[in-house]
Amino acid sequence: MNQPNSSLIRRDVPAPSKKSDEVWGSDSIAAMLRALEIPYVLLTPGASFRGLHDSLVNYLGNERPQMLVVLHEEHAVAIAHGYTKVTGKPLGAIVHSNVGLMHASMAIFNAWADRIPVLVMGATGPVDAAKRRPWIDWIHTTQDQAALVRNFIKWDAQPASVPAAHEALLRANQIACTAPKGPVYVCFDVAVQEAKLSELPELPDPQRFLPAAPARPAQELIEKAAAWLSNAKRPVILMGRVSRDERAWQQRVALAEALGAEVLTDLKVGAAFPTDHHLHAAAPGLFLSPTSTSVLKGADVVLSLDWVDLAGTLKQAWGSQPVGSRVIQVSVDQYGHNGWSMDHQGLPPIDLYLMSEPEPTVELLCRAIKPRAPRAPSAATERTVTAATKGTISVSMMAGALKRGTAGSDVCLIRLPLGWGGEMWDFKHPLDYLGYDGGGGIGSGPGMAVGAALALKGTDRLPVAVLGDGDYLMGVSALWTAANAGVPLLVVVCNNRSFFNDEIHQERVAIDRSRPVENRWIGQRIADPDLDLATIARGHGLTGIGPIERPEQLDEALAEAVKLARGGRSVVVDVRVTPGYSPSMSTGMTRPHDE
Repeated sequence: MNQPNSSLIRRDVPAPSKKSDEVWGSDSIAAMLRALEIPYVLLTPGASFRGLHDSLVNYLGNERPQMLVVLHEEHAVAIAHGYTKVTGKPLGAIVHSNVGLMHASMAIFNAWADRIPVLVMGATGPVDAAKRRPWIDWIHTTQDQAALVRNFIKWDAQPASVPAAHEALLRANQIACTAPKGPVYVCFDVAVQEAKLSELPELPDPQRFLPAAPARPAQELIEKAAAWLSNAKRPVILMGRVSRDERAWQQRVALAEALGAEVLTDLKVGAAFPTDHHLHAAAPGLFLSPTSTSVLKGADVVLSLDWVDLAGTLKQAWGSQPVGSRVIQVSVDQYGHNGWSMDHQGLPPIDLYLMSEPEPTVELLCRAIKPRAPRAPSAATERTVTAATKGTISVSMMAGALKRGTAGSDVCLIRLPLGWGGEMWDFKHPLDYLGYDGGGGIGSGPGMAVGAALALKGTDRLPVAVLGDGDYLMGVSALWTAANAGVPLLVVVCNNRSFFNDEIHQERVAIDRSRPVENRWIGQRIADPDLDLATIARGHGLTGIGPIERPEQLDEALAEAVKLARGGRSVVVDVRVTPGYSPSMSTGMTRPHDE
């Protein structure tokens, strides 16, 4: 894939500044960001970082990094999140004081739960109370600003000098990019930004402060794991949080083929293994399907490559019985667990724990295992497609039309709605699908779509986000940044005019309590009046198509949308779909508290 290039997007070019010997604290901070090779910073303007803002524009010329304006701080972090899911490299998100950090907190939690590095930068009114302006500086200054997000970031700092700011940025980048990866927060005092300097201090060399290379397990553990897998009768590999690297993808395929191991993947994370491969045993979902449950329960050795919620997945297969398989866990995720967030999930039973990222372990296992004769998996991959009521559009019908409209193109499915089933689309490349947002909230989809599309601009891969209407409406103003920067993107909204996931929950509660199921829609429907999602898109500078209400309209509308996106436009298609879930998702939706 071609590397993203900041010159590929529209840039606001500042008028040249007069030559001057005057330099400021924020100039040196901006120079450090350039030295870290951060191509973009996302921001909603705020007075607390006005000094840094000026330096990015008038000292650096609004390039390397280039500022991208967003309309809400949550979008700033979400766009950075989406970009990094493609490239693996962090962006900067600048949020205004305590109020901007509060706005951004949901997106920061998403990045935390998704193990994605984001460099969040903030600012505070003068720490020195004698320097605060009346009223506004007081309400925008807090004693410990990072306390708002400290439970779901890896590290934070509030440097009190320019050299300390350099060190804080270097350390933040190093920590964010060390597995388990995650967001960090650096807060700049207004007084540090606006301090006049006699000269710019020499910048540290970022190459001397890089993250450590991934740890490798001890050789005796690799040999033990290789022996178990080589001698297993029915090994199963759970492909979880892995990199987008193509070489690592090929090594995972080679490992499965050498072992004849059946493979399961997960829609919560990005594409990890070709779903059309004969060893891919069941369509991916958010929960285990009956087929994947059978495959997992039939395993004598399970290799988990940083699988999300290993304990819960094993419990879905084995219920209250002891897990009957040997379990090998490959993950460093335990290093990031704390007592505030339960995103670490349950404690899984493990027989061999390799504290390593998946990539180095897979490489070592490929060398250590004894290849076996190929065998076909015992389970057939589900290909069930949900039907719609006559004359209406199901999510699977929309997926089919989208597949026809993008035939012959490399597509990156950035996000998918809850009604999407893994049987609807095969993933054959690590960038074919990027996964969910980590935190399981609503509203992150548009921002993450813009970020991923930004990373893909200049490549031959078409960025496509399939969003629910609730997700779209909560985050729609993020799409303005795509139009403003000239980032091609196709967004298809599966518009069921409802927070339908919660309709299902209300139905279950009503059934449990012998109350009218017919009332499940009250307080859930997004209707009366219906929202015109295409007009909303046009109001943000995008091309809006729809609403598409009949099956016979689908192919023409999506073909036109694909053509426009290929031509450089940001496009939204409003598709009115029939509410429903795919079979591959239904297994997990059995209790009122499942999400």
